[in-house]
Amino acid sequence: MKRSLFVIAILFFGMLATGSLFSGDGGAAGIELPKLPYAENALEPAITAKAMGFHYGKHHKAYIDKLNALLADSPLKGETLEEIILATAGKDGSAAIFDNAGQVWNHNFFWKSMKPNGGGEPGGKMLDLINRSFGSYAGFKKQFVDGGVAQFGSGWVSLVQKGDKLEILKTSNADNPVARKSNPLLVCDVWEHAYYLDYQNRRADFINAFLDKLVSWDFAEGNLK
Repeated sequence: MKRSLFVIAILFFGMLATGSLFSGDGGAAGIELPKLPYAENALEPAITAKAMGFHYGKHHKAYIDKLNALLADSPLKGETLEEIILATAGKDGSAAIFDNAGQVWNHNFFWKSMKPNGGGEPGGKMLDLINRSFGSYAGFKKQFVDGGVAQFGSGWVSLVQKGDKLEILKTSNADNPVARKSNPLLVCDVWEHAYYLDYQNRRADFINAFLDKLVSWDFAEGNLK
């Protein structure tokens, strides 16, 4: 009996120390910065470790820190990113939460859309869908690069699934496939901070490198419905 009371006391004071007992959201730690699926230098030379360090460690983390601050007194605290995005999309009073949640989701998906020694033409079901939707892999690549280059200012270019076909989706700022209710397969960041250290103003070169050397077709195919 004494041992049981001792264990309960330890757990109680441990919860007090972490704030999880009275956090009001089931003890959730808030939105966390996910670990990269590879080392910061693993995508070199297409993306250097220096560029990755700033992009992941500074930009991505800043969106997460800001989002958690905005959610501190929000009824959306404890919800998933997808739920937060859908609840705030298009609502003027929730623009700040949407912008930061959208950017966190975009970056989470962007990191997963790449892998070391990735890129090139896919095979199997993915290639069949690309050929059916764009005529050929070359046709897909042209539309994807052109879409990313044509995105005015900051934004994203994505490959999404609509029924039994694939489409290229361009979105501005924090907008994303979740808010558009599209099924995302892969996402490429075309904000200047994504490529400027390595490519300066050559956005097309960065998107070509994404497709030729980085894209994870295994991840994209795993997102098919």
